[in-house]
Amino acid sequence: MEEKRKVPRRRVLKEGKIIFADGLRLLDCTIRDMSSNGAKLLIANTVGLPDTFYLYEKSSGMIYPAAIAWRQPNSIGVEFKGPASSIHDAANKRFARLKFA
Repeated sequence: MEEKRKVPRRRVLKEGKIIFADGLRLLDCTIRDMSSNGAKLLIANTVGLPDTFYLYEKSSGMIYPAAIAWRQPNSIGVEFKGPASSIHDAANKRFARLKFA
C-alpha cells in the first residue's frame, strides 16, 4: 500500500479524550500513531462522532483541533486543523471545568 501522508507517523500508545459540543461531551480514546499533521485514534464506537472536534493528549496536556479523515467501526484517522495548544492556555479556558483525570 502506498503511503499518502505528507509526514510519517510514529507509533505511540497514549491516553486521549475527544472533546466536542463546545466541551459538553467527552469520549475516551487511545492514540495509536501520531505526527505533526494527524493521528490514528481507537474508540469504542464512531457513531455520532462529529466531523470536527478537539483531541486532548493527556501526557502532554496539549489540545489539537482535529477533523476526521477516515472512519472505521472502532477507529478514526484525524487531520490536525491548526497548531496544538496547552490545556492551560487562556484560549482554552472554556475547557478548564472539564475533568481529565
